[in-house]
Amino acid sequence: MPSSVPVAGGADQFDSIEDAIAAYKNGEFVVVLDDPGRENEGDLIIAAEDVTAEQMAFMVRYSSGLICAPIVPALCAELGLPQMVVNNEDPKGTAYTLSIDANHPSTTTGISAQDRALTCRMLGAKDVKKEDFRRPGHVFPLQAREGGVRQRPGHTEATVEFCRLA
Repeated sequence: MPSSVPVAGGADQFDSIEDAIAAYKNGEFVVVLDDPGRENEGDLIIAAEDVTAEQMAFMVRYSSGLICAPIVPALCAELGLPQMVVNNEDPKGTAYTLSIDANHPSTTTGISAQDRALTCRMLGAKDVKKEDFRRPGHVFPLQAREGGVRQRPGHTEATVEFCRLA
Protein backbone atom coordinates (compact mmCIF):
# COMPACT_ATOMS: atom_id res chain seq x y z
CA MET A 1 0.00 0.00 0.00
CA PRO A 2 1.66 3.26 -1.06
CA SER A 3 2.01 6.07 1.43
CA SER A 4 3.73 9.41 1.68
CA VAL A 5 7.30 9.20 2.82
CA PRO A 6 8.91 12.04 4.82
CA VAL A 7 12.01 13.48 3.18
CA ALA A 8 14.70 15.87 4.36
CA GLY A 9 13.43 19.30 5.32
CA GLY A 10 10.09 18.00 6.61
CA ALA A 11 8.39 17.89 3.22
CA ASP A 12 6.43 14.87 2.09
CA GLN A 13 7.22 12.96 -1.05
CA PHE A 14 4.04 12.05 -2.86
CA ASP A 15 3.40 8.61 -4.26
CA SER A 16 4.22 8.03 -7.88
CA ILE A 17 1.40 8.00 -10.41
CA GLU A 18 2.16 4.32 -11.00
CA ASP A 19 1.74 3.52 -7.27
CA ALA A 20 -1.49 5.52 -7.10
CA ILE A 21 -2.90 3.74 -10.17
CA ALA A 22 -1.93 0.36 -8.69
CA ALA A 23 -3.66 1.24 -5.41
CA TYR A 24 -6.75 2.40 -7.30
CA LYS A 25 -6.81 -0.85 -9.33
CA ASN A 26 -6.52 -2.72 -6.04
CA GLY A 27 -9.69 -1.12 -4.66
CA GLU A 28 -7.81 1.17 -2.29
CA PHE A 29 -8.52 4.81 -1.58
CA VAL A 30 -6.39 7.45 -3.29
CA VAL A 31 -6.30 11.09 -2.20
CA VAL A 32 -6.20 13.47 -5.17
CA LEU A 33 -4.85 16.92 -4.32
CA ASP A 34 -5.21 20.01 -6.41
CA ASP A 35 -3.09 23.13 -6.58
CA PRO A 36 -3.00 25.37 -3.48
CA GLY A 37 -4.07 28.22 -5.78
CA ARG A 38 -7.20 26.37 -6.89
CA GLU A 39 -9.43 24.76 -4.24
CA ASN A 40 -6.48 23.63 -2.12
CA GLU A 41 -8.18 20.42 -1.09
CA GLY A 42 -7.91 16.68 -1.41
CA ASP A 43 -10.63 14.35 -2.62
CA LEU A 44 -10.85 10.75 -1.47
CA ILE A 45 -11.44 8.59 -4.55
CA ILE A 46 -12.06 4.90 -5.10
CA ALA A 47 -13.22 2.80 -8.05
CA ALA A 48 -17.03 2.80 -8.07
CA GLU A 49 -17.57 -0.67 -9.51
CA ASP A 50 -16.19 -2.43 -6.41
CA VAL A 51 -16.87 0.02 -3.57
CA THR A 52 -18.14 -1.69 -0.42
CA ALA A 53 -20.59 -0.44 2.20
CA GLU A 54 -17.67 -0.29 4.66
CA GLN A 55 -15.60 1.88 2.31
CA MET A 56 -18.61 4.11 1.68
CA ALA A 57 -19.18 4.49 5.43
CA PHE A 58 -15.51 5.48 5.79
CA MET A 59 -15.88 8.14 3.08
CA VAL A 60 -19.03 9.53 4.66
CA ARG A 61 -17.53 9.55 8.16
CA TYR A 62 -14.15 11.07 7.30
CA SER A 63 -15.04 13.47 4.50
CA SER A 64 -17.81 16.00 4.02
CA GLY A 65 -20.34 13.20 3.59
CA LEU A 66 -21.38 14.36 0.12
CA ILE A 67 -20.74 11.47 -2.26
CA CYS A 68 -19.97 12.48 -5.83
CA ALA A 69 -19.35 10.16 -8.76
CA PRO A 70 -17.41 11.63 -11.70
CA ILE A 71 -18.53 10.24 -15.07
CA VAL A 72 -17.86 10.96 -18.73
CA PRO A 73 -20.29 13.10 -20.77
CA ALA A 74 -21.39 10.12 -22.90
CA LEU A 75 -22.56 8.28 -19.78
CA CYS A 76 -24.43 11.37 -18.59
CA ALA A 77 -26.27 11.42 -21.91
CA GLU A 78 -26.91 7.67 -21.91
CA LEU A 79 -28.39 7.83 -18.40
CA GLY A 80 -30.41 10.96 -19.13
CA LEU A 81 -28.68 12.93 -16.38
CA PRO A 82 -29.16 16.64 -16.96
CA GLN A 83 -27.10 19.27 -15.23
CA MET A 84 -28.46 20.14 -11.80
CA VAL A 85 -28.84 23.78 -12.78
CA VAL A 86 -29.11 25.57 -16.12
CA ASN A 87 -26.79 28.39 -15.11
CA ASN A 88 -23.86 26.87 -13.20
CA GLU A 89 -22.47 29.48 -10.81
CA ASP A 90 -19.92 27.19 -9.17
CA PRO A 91 -16.66 29.19 -9.23
CA LYS A 92 -14.66 26.16 -10.40
CA GLY A 93 -17.28 24.94 -12.88
CA THR A 94 -18.04 21.63 -11.18
CA ALA A 95 -20.74 20.07 -13.35
CA TYR A 96 -23.22 18.53 -10.91
CA THR A 97 -25.96 16.46 -12.51
CA LEU A 98 -29.28 15.45 -11.07
CA SER A 99 -28.67 13.20 -8.05
CA ILE A 100 -29.49 9.49 -8.19
CA ASP A 101 -30.20 6.36 -6.12
CA ALA A 102 -30.04 2.76 -7.28
CA ASN A 103 -33.41 1.56 -8.52
CA HIS A 104 -33.00 -1.84 -6.88
CA PRO A 105 -35.22 -3.91 -4.56
CA SER A 106 -32.62 -3.71 -1.77
CA THR A 107 -32.47 0.11 -1.84
CA THR A 108 -34.31 1.63 1.11
CA THR A 109 -34.00 5.40 1.60
CA GLY A 110 -30.86 5.75 -0.54
CA ILE A 111 -28.86 7.51 2.19
CA SER A 112 -27.27 4.51 3.92
CA ALA A 113 -23.71 3.51 3.15
CA GLN A 114 -25.06 0.25 1.73
CA ASP A 115 -27.49 2.08 -0.59
CA ARG A 116 -24.91 4.63 -1.75
CA ALA A 117 -22.30 1.92 -2.37
CA LEU A 118 -24.85 0.01 -4.46
CA THR A 119 -25.67 3.17 -6.42
CA CYS A 120 -21.98 3.71 -7.17
CA ARG A 121 -21.40 0.07 -8.11
CA MET A 122 -24.34 0.20 -10.50
CA LEU A 123 -23.06 3.48 -11.96
CA GLY A 124 -19.70 1.80 -12.58
CA ALA A 125 -21.22 -1.28 -14.23
CA LYS A 126 -20.55 -1.82 -17.92
CA ASP A 127 -24.19 -2.60 -18.77
CA VAL A 128 -25.70 0.32 -16.83
CA LYS A 129 -28.89 1.92 -18.14
CA LYS A 130 -31.17 4.82 -17.29
CA GLU A 131 -33.79 2.59 -15.64
CA ASP A 132 -31.21 1.44 -13.07
CA PHE A 133 -31.61 4.71 -11.15
CA ARG A 134 -34.22 6.81 -9.36
CA ARG A 135 -34.08 10.59 -9.43
CA PRO A 136 -33.44 12.57 -7.24
CA GLY A 137 -31.20 10.62 -4.93
CA HIS A 138 -28.24 10.69 -2.58
CA VAL A 139 -25.26 10.23 -4.96
CA PHE A 140 -24.23 13.19 -7.11
CA PRO A 141 -22.79 12.32 -10.51
CA LEU A 142 -20.36 14.94 -11.83
CA GLN A 143 -19.88 15.34 -15.57
CA ALA A 144 -16.19 15.45 -16.44
CA ARG A 145 -15.06 17.60 -19.33
CA GLU A 146 -13.82 15.99 -22.52
CA GLY A 147 -10.05 16.31 -22.64
CA GLY A 148 -9.55 15.46 -18.96
CA VAL A 149 -7.26 17.41 -16.68
CA ARG A 150 -5.70 19.25 -19.62
CA GLN A 151 -9.10 20.81 -20.32
CA ARG A 152 -10.09 21.39 -16.67
CA PRO A 153 -7.62 20.67 -13.83
CA GLY A 154 -10.30 19.47 -11.43
CA HIS A 155 -10.81 16.50 -9.13
CA THR A 156 -13.67 15.34 -11.38
CA GLU A 157 -11.41 15.03 -14.41
CA ALA A 158 -8.56 13.54 -12.36
CA THR A 159 -10.87 10.81 -11.09
CA VAL A 160 -12.04 9.96 -14.61
CA GLU A 161 -8.38 9.85 -15.70
CA PHE A 162 -7.66 7.33 -12.91
CA CYS A 163 -10.50 5.18 -14.26
CA ARG A 164 -9.00 5.30 -17.75
CA LEU A 165 -5.49 4.51 -16.56
CA ALA A 166 -6.43 1.72 -14.12
